[in-house]
Amino acid sequence: MELRHLRYFVVVAEEQNVTRAAERLHVSQPPLSRQIRDLEAELGVELFRRTAKSLALTEAGKIFLNDARAVLLRAEQAVQTVRAMASGDRGLIRIGYAPSLTVELLPRALRLFEDECAKIRVTLHDLSTEECVQRLANRKIDVALTVRPSESSMRGLRFIRLKNYQLCCAVPVGHSLVRKRSVSIACLKQERLVGLSREEYPEYHEWLCKLLSLAPSKPHLVQECDSATSIIAAVAAGRGVALVSSSLKCLAGPRVKLLPITPAQAPLVVGALSARETSPLVERFIAAVKQVA
Repeated sequence: MELRHLRYFVVVAEEQNVTRAAERLHVSQPPLSRQIRDLEAELGVELFRRTAKSLALTEAGKIFLNDARAVLLRAEQAVQTVRAMASGDRGLIRIGYAPSLTVELLPRALRLFEDECAKIRVTLHDLSTEECVQRLANRKIDVALTVRPSESSMRGLRFIRLKNYQLCCAVPVGHSLVRKRSVSIACLKQERLVGLSREEYPEYHEWLCKLLSLAPSKPHLVQECDSATSIIAAVAAGRGVALVSSSLKCLAGPRVKLLPITPAQAPLVVGALSARETSPLVERFIAAVKQVA
C-alpha cells in the first residue's frame, strides 16, 4: 500500500464517482478503478458498494476513510515540518557561548534572530572555548560564540570573525589605579587578581600566566569566579582587579572602571564557531549575529 492509493481512495470517496475523481486527480479512469480494486484486494474488504449508476462507501469504507485522511494529513505535516527545518523556519538551535566575551553581542543577536524566526526553539549553553569545540565535535551544540580556538582544534570547524575587543583592567572605584590612564603589565603583577575559576576555565589560567610571564603554578587569584558578572561584582566589592574584555563595559556600572593595558595587547577576537557544513538555521543565526556586530 502506498500513499497514492490512499489519495485515490479519498478522492473517489469524496466524489462518489470514478469519472469525476479521475478528472480531479488528472488521471485516466481505468487505471484509477484498477488502483481502487488493488487496494481492496490488499485490505481483503470491499470499500465501495457498486451499481451501474452509483458508488457508495461500505461501513468498512467509512471507517477506512477517516483513517486514510488522518494518515494523509500526518504525511503532509511531516513534509511541511522537514521543509520548514531545511529552510530554517522551524526547529531547534543549540547555542554555546562564552559569557564574558558575548555579553554585548548575544542578547541583541537573540532578539533579532527570534524576531525573524519566531518558531525556532533556542537553547543556550554557558561554556568555555574548549567545551565549545568538544560539543561541536560531538554535535551536542550547533554553533558557538567564543574566541578563536587554536588551529590544532579547528579540524572540521570554521570560525567567522565577528568583533574585536581590547584587553582591559577592571578596577574598583577608590583604587589607586583608577586615576591612571592605563595599567601596565608590570603593575598588574603586583596587584591582587580576580579571575575565572581554574577548574572550569583552565585555558584562561594558561593565558593569564603567559600574559604576565608567570610560572604555571601562578597567578594567585584572591578570588575565582564562575562568570563575568561575578568577576565584576568581586572587583566592585574591592576584592582585587581583573583582566577582562572591553565587552564587559556594559556590565561594569559606576563602581568599576575599565582601563587600557600597556603595552597594548592583541585584541580578543570573538566569532561564530560551527561545523563547516551547517544547516540553514545556523546560517540564519550567524547572519543575525553579524548584523548586530
